[in-house]
Amino acid sequence: MTFADLGLSPELLKAVEDAGYTTPTAIQAQAIPTVLMMRDLIGIAQTGTGKTASFVLPMIDVMAAGRRRALMPRSLILEPTRELAAQVAENFEKYGKNHDLKMALLIGGVQMGDQLKALSDGVDVLIATPGRLMDLFERGKIMLNGCELLVIDEADRMLDMGFIPDIEFICSKLPETRQTMLFSATMPPPIEKLSKKFLNNPKRIEVNRAASTNADITAFKVPVKSRSKKDTLRWFLENDLVETAIIFANRKTTVRELNQSLHRYGFRSSEIHGDMDQSSRIKELDRFKAGEVNILVASDVAARGLDIKGVSHVFNFDTPWHPDDYVHRIGRTGRAGAKGRAFTFVSEEDAEAIANVEKLTGSAIKVFGKEDVRVDLSEVLAKAEAAKPAEADEPEAREERKPRRAREDRPEREERPRKERAPRDEAREERPRRERPERTERVAAERKPRRYHEDDEPVPPGEWNGPRPSFLDIGFG
Repeated sequence: MTFADLGLSPELLKAVEDAGYTTPTAIQAQAIPTVLMMRDLIGIAQTGTGKTASFVLPMIDVMAAGRRRALMPRSLILEPTRELAAQVAENFEKYGKNHDLKMALLIGGVQMGDQLKALSDGVDVLIATPGRLMDLFERGKIMLNGCELLVIDEADRMLDMGFIPDIEFICSKLPETRQTMLFSATMPPPIEKLSKKFLNNPKRIEVNRAASTNADITAFKVPVKSRSKKDTLRWFLENDLVETAIIFANRKTTVRELNQSLHRYGFRSSEIHGDMDQSSRIKELDRFKAGEVNILVASDVAARGLDIKGVSHVFNFDTPWHPDDYVHRIGRTGRAGAKGRAFTFVSEEDAEAIANVEKLTGSAIKVFGKEDVRVDLSEVLAKAEAAKPAEADEPEAREERKPRRAREDRPEREERPRKERAPRDEAREERPRRERPERTERVAAERKPRRYHEDDEPVPPGEWNGPRPSFLDIGFG
């Protein structure tokens, strides 16, 4: 099957061909015809299977006919994070280059001026995060009663981030006669409830079972002490043929510390986490995509939906707290049919978390062993030894060193004439020694309380009985 068999327009097929794609993925082959038939849709597929293109491509053809109106977007795509929203916008620019469609990106972390101007000019496709959309709606800067099509992407991530109440509010402000699509990698009960409330007789497409991992990803768990994680990570980066890698940590402070540590050891790494402003996050992602750095240390803001080609390895420096995050994290590698490797560091404190991951995926993760190393360790060790300078305990080093001369071969030291001591001063010699009182007398004298002017007459009551100041002896004429 090719994209031409799915009913897309010639202009769109040309854009897809220019992007280098010829064969649709399983989710795309089933979802695109359904969207073109204007039916509601629930798409469940593991990450990295092309969910984004499965709704972007048919939306371009659906939105090609119609008229734009100010402040009233014709379609709405809700994304949980700024990075995902920006990535969907890139897809629209890439595939919609042969169509006259206006798109606007509505996300936090950037100034509102350009966003408001785009809305006032009228947009066909609005890509937004729930927080910024709610903010503008409450200010009266946007109207949702003209929206014909709604996409809720990464619905399970929306649930984790607490956006479900916002989504319910937004859906209540949309027209009842609309087309709605919901995409998710997993389908927990709250998402099922949301789909039943806001979707009308949807077609359910489930490419793989929920929370399954990609068959192109070789996953391992690595038992390790918490204090040894950094050393273990550096060993993998040096010995597992790592081309590009994303390293996930649970805490933002860990992300910063780990990136600084990798810099100190000479690795080309960068970081991305929630405390960074949007422009900085986009800048670091662009550096990673361009190859300026080949290691990206990230929190879970980069775990969902980011499509970065050529990621050979994913490392879970921390076992994820939520089992669903494991599926999304390792899904950053092994994309579009490529092979990938994923390693999860498991300390004693992570026993429960890794057990929950294996329960969700339905299979045990293989423990990493010596036979799984990508390079010949004997060659690595040989090169390391060759690079070291010769040490004293090596035979060659001992031969190269000049032997010390035997003691009998050494010339005897000449005896230096002793300096004659100067004769002591005769007066000093003849000075009689001062006689010291006996110890008992001296101790008794020290213990005896001292009094001033012991020979003075007793002082009458009321008079000064302390030491007599010397200035009283000075007479005045």
